[in-house]
Amino acid sequence: MAKNSSPYVCSECGWQAPKWVGRCGECQQWGTVVEAGAPRATLGKTVRAAAPVQGREARPITELAADSAVHRPSGIGELDRVLGGGIVPGAAVLFSGEPGVGKSTLLLDVAARIASTGARVLYASGEESTGQVRMRAERTGALHDTLFLASENDLATVLGHIEAVQPQLVIVDSVQTLASDQVEGSAGGPAQVREVASALIREAKARSLPVILVGHVTKDGSVAGPRLLEHLVDVVCHFEGDRQSSLRFLRSLKNRFGPTDEIGCFEMTSSGIAEVPDPSGLFLSRSSEAVSGTCATVAMEGRRALPVEVQALVAGSATPNPRRVTSGVDSARVAMILAVLERRVGVRLHDKDVYVSTVGGVRLVEPAADLAIALAVISAVADRALPHDLAAIGELSLAGEIRPVVGGAQRASEANRLGYRRLIDETAATLGNARALAWEGVNTRANANS
Repeated sequence: MAKNSSPYVCSECGWQAPKWVGRCGECQQWGTVVEAGAPRATLGKTVRAAAPVQGREARPITELAADSAVHRPSGIGELDRVLGGGIVPGAAVLFSGEPGVGKSTLLLDVAARIASTGARVLYASGEESTGQVRMRAERTGALHDTLFLASENDLATVLGHIEAVQPQLVIVDSVQTLASDQVEGSAGGPAQVREVASALIREAKARSLPVILVGHVTKDGSVAGPRLLEHLVDVVCHFEGDRQSSLRFLRSLKNRFGPTDEIGCFEMTSSGIAEVPDPSGLFLSRSSEAVSGTCATVAMEGRRALPVEVQALVAGSATPNPRRVTSGVDSARVAMILAVLERRVGVRLHDKDVYVSTVGGVRLVEPAADLAIALAVISAVADRALPHDLAAIGELSLAGEIRPVVGGAQRASEANRLGYRRLIDETAATLGNARALAWEGVNTRANANS
């Protein structure tokens, strides 16, 4: 008789393999392929409950109160902006981000601000000792009598702390460091992460207790662990920033209680994380004199319009292959813009080195900055500065046409608010017209709102 085969099955998507592999070939998750040789239990028929549990009967939607989904401010305006107005009781919020970006510092500040109102807050750290958290709290001024600290890696102990403290907010740093005795596997494994998250979310829903979970990220920037983790929680926020810059962005990737295209701006300082309510001047140079090779544009970060200055430098090349160096912009996009400038406008660039950069370390990935990059290069070639009150917004086509961009009205309104009275956009029609309008001022908008 042939020997019964025992295939291996992925616990996430059900993909089967004849032998064990470390990574699923279907969902590309690590550590989810397990042996499925044991016989499966016969599926039975689920028996309906005799009666609904008291207090959980189905009721008309018009009789249900919406007070339980009211946002409560956290004390940090930029965080409330991303969450849709504040923290909702019973909500499960997942914070992700690169190591060292400032997740723990930001959440410790949130815990301190809520504790300052008299509410009890439980901060459970599985990565640091209570002494280490206390040192950071002293540095950032986050010491309060109603802020409770616990350094635990056992899920049951954390649930016991919740029962003993009776907090109004729980912060777990991080979900990959907790483990349950009832589930096999080490902390951070798919089964452990699933059980830890499910237990904490059940506790949150039962007590109307908001729970904030910190999650690690993989090399590609996604949340580590099973994909089910992002489906279980109500809100997923990603904290990002460049280590060479003090600026940090908080993005909402999923939000059951608000918009998912909001963004919050923060700045890393020596005393902790500080919110930046108006980041309009962070990406603009502070030079009082007009300099050639600079042009302002308005970028969209989520639903927030941010002015950004693009700088260009053009110099003669001594090599057969001129250099094209970019910082903060897409190099392929810049190469296309340079080709359009040389072919459609007649700007000689094939024998010159071109350097394009943004101010403040911001990265422009949207095509709305094409026109600003092109005008900055033209200004650098002509060695003639553009007016201080000029901004350019538009996408360039290979034919040299200026195309409209998403959020044009909001971008124009923000440019007008910041004092850019001359706006060059798709109304210029072509790049050649935009070059003429940049200095002549003919047919430019006297008011960006018109």
